[in-house]
Amino acid sequence: MAGEPTMATESGTDREGPLAWFDRSLLAVVLGSLAITAVAGLVQFRYGSYEMTFAEAFWAVFNPKVIFDVRVWAHFLLGGVLDPSALLNPAQWDAILVSAHQPELNTESLIVWNIRLPRVVVAVLVGMNLAVSGAIFQAVTRNELASPYILGVSSGAGLAILVTLVLFSGLAVFLPIVAALGGSLAFLLVYAIAWQNGTSPIRLVLAGVIVSTVFQSLQTGLFFFAQDVGVVQSAIAWTTGSLTGTDWEQVRMTLPWTVLAMGLALVSARQLNVLLLGEQTASSLGMNVERVRFALSGVAVLAASASIAVAGIVGFVGLVVPHVVRNIVGSDYKRIVVGCLFAGPALLVVADAGARLGMQLLVGSAGQVPVGIVTGLVGGPYFLYLMRRQDHIGEL
Repeated sequence: MAGEPTMATESGTDREGPLAWFDRSLLAVVLGSLAITAVAGLVQFRYGSYEMTFAEAFWAVFNPKVIFDVRVWAHFLLGGVLDPSALLNPAQWDAILVSAHQPELNTESLIVWNIRLPRVVVAVLVGMNLAVSGAIFQAVTRNELASPYILGVSSGAGLAILVTLVLFSGLAVFLPIVAALGGSLAFLLVYAIAWQNGTSPIRLVLAGVIVSTVFQSLQTGLFFFAQDVGVVQSAIAWTTGSLTGTDWEQVRMTLPWTVLAMGLALVSARQLNVLLLGEQTASSLGMNVERVRFALSGVAVLAASASIAVAGIVGFVGLVVPHVVRNIVGSDYKRIVVGCLFAGPALLVVADAGARLGMQLLVGSAGQVPVGIVTGLVGGPYFLYLMRRQDHIGEL
């Protein structure tokens, strides 16, 4: 593990220039993650029930009829095309977005842009959210075992989503907000249980395990209230984490929240560094520790909830990625957050490629494994590796 950040190193970095923190190690993480994401994405585009060559997949993605058509982008990202004339008439504001016909495309472009590309984009956004959320939680709790999954945030958000799907299906459009509320409630419960004249790394982890267990039991109990088999299947997909069936609607659902959460995380890097110095040092520097901790926890919950709302409970990404990035770039949270923005998508796109294509390549079956199972198979051994490697594990 790299040493803790100091105020001297931060000021020294400022004197060297505004981009001095973007060093070779961080550049290696960024470029390596982009390469892994690109290769795994191309594999996703190439394989499936309709197979194509890598060249056909590449040109399907970079089809000029799509890339250079603003109306098509508006159709995918906004669900329609902006009608400028409606902006001038308040009575027509409900018709600002009008439906658009896609241009004539070949079969490969239609399959990639309507089915396979949005799934990869959702995987990128989910990986980004979970990785940054885990990094923030580890700084806020000064606990290297902290993550949305370990601290019960994932279970709380998942329970809120299942309640909505099973009992209040008409509110499905508000899933990101519902997930954020559920995740926030779970984290507040964890903090309340762990509080005893302050908290400690081990108490926070144990409290997270308790809350996760209770909420997961409630999730299982909800299955008995679902009368529709389709709802049960959807609920199972949420609890295991799955990107099956995702399309541009899920991209539109999570993209605004992701942009907001990632922006807040980037501008909060200095506060995260100060928190790592300890409560007494942070207070002596003029920081209201509890207020900052609460606000940053809200950012982490928002990021995790935005991913859970579209992919369900995907475990261990928020634990594994910050550790890998921290071991490469050091403990400066400006570097860690930027590294997680790229390494998180790389891990999840690769995991989803294995989830979607693993059964087909191994046994010739068209079935798909939930991506949460793949990340669990990766994260579990990594968790064990951390415990075996370090004599004292827990507090950063």
